[in-house]
Amino acid sequence: MAANWMRRTVLVAACASAALLAACGSSTTESAIAPERFIAFGDANSDVGQKGTRYTVNDGSVNNWTLQVAANYGKPLAAASAGGKSYAVGNARVKIKPDAAGNASTPTITEQIDTFLASGSFGASDVVFLSGGISDVIAGMAAVQAGTQTEAAMVAAARQAGEDMAAQVRRLVAAGAKYVVVTGTYDLSKTPWAKTIGREALLADASSRFNDGLLVGIVDLGANALYVDLAYYVNLYTGVPANYGFNNATTAVCTSVDATNGIGIGAGQVNSALCTASTLLPGASQTSYVFADPVYLTPSAQRQFGTYAYDRLRARW
Repeated sequence: MAANWMRRTVLVAACASAALLAACGSSTTESAIAPERFIAFGDANSDVGQKGTRYTVNDGSVNNWTLQVAANYGKPLAAASAGGKSYAVGNARVKIKPDAAGNASTPTITEQIDTFLASGSFGASDVVFLSGGISDVIAGMAAVQAGTQTEAAMVAAARQAGEDMAAQVRRLVAAGAKYVVVTGTYDLSKTPWAKTIGREALLADASSRFNDGLLVGIVDLGANALYVDLAYYVNLYTGVPANYGFNNATTAVCTSVDATNGIGIGAGQVNSALCTASTLLPGASQTSYVFADPVYLTPSAQRQFGTYAYDRLRARW
C-alpha cells in the first residue's frame, strides 16, 4: 500500500511540474493547428485494419478512436497495408517479441516507428497517435498463467514497457513530431477477461505500472506530447455505464470465437477482429455494450473516446 501511494505521489508531483502535459489538465486556448496528416503507431486499440479487420464490431462504421479524431478534422486515416499512415497492428508490444498472441512476425511499436522513419519524416502540422500497453500486460499475464514469470516480475515488466514507450515518445519528438497524442492501457481489471480468470488485482497493478512508467517518462514534453487518459474513460464506462449510453459493461457483445490464440488470452475465446454485425449475442444492440470481446471496445465506446481525444487535442493545441 505504501508503495502504491508513493507512485501516486510521484505522479502528482510530476503533473505539478509540467502543467502543459494534458494528463494534468488542458489549455483553454482555441485550436491553432490544422492537421495535414494523421500518423499512427500502436496496438489493437488503434489498429484500423492492418490485416483487413479491426478489433471491435466490424460494421463499416467509424469504429476506432483514431478514425474518429481524424474524421472530426475531415482527414482520412488508413492502415499502412492499404497505403495509409496507420502502422498500428493488433497484439503489438512496445519493444519485445513475440506479440501478445505469440507471433514473432508482428512488428513492435518500436519497429513500426522504424519503418516510418526509414522512408518518411514529420511535417510541421502532422499529428501522431501513439498507443500501447494492452498487449504487454496481456503477454505478462499469459506468462504468469504458464508459470514462466512471477507476478512481481510481470508488474516490473509492465513498468519497464511503459518506460520503453516513453522513450518512443521522446524519439518521435526528437525526429520532428510536434504534436504527439499518447495513450496507454486502460485498467484491464475492468474487462470481462479479468473477471473470467479472477486476476483483477494483478491486472490492475500491471496496468497502472505501465501508465506510471509512461507518464513519468514524458512529463517534461508538454510542448509536444498530449496524454489522453484512456484508463480514466474506460473507468467511467464501467463505473457509470448509463451515462455513456451503455447498459452492459461486463459482457462481450460479439460471439466470434477464435480457434487460435487470436488476442492473446487463449484459444477458443471471442476475438472481435472476427466480429461483424451478424455475429452478436442474440437480440443484442451493440451500442449498449462497452466490450466487443473480452478485452477490446465496441464502436460506440471507441467513438466516444475519440471525441474526447479530439476535444483534448483542440484544447491543447
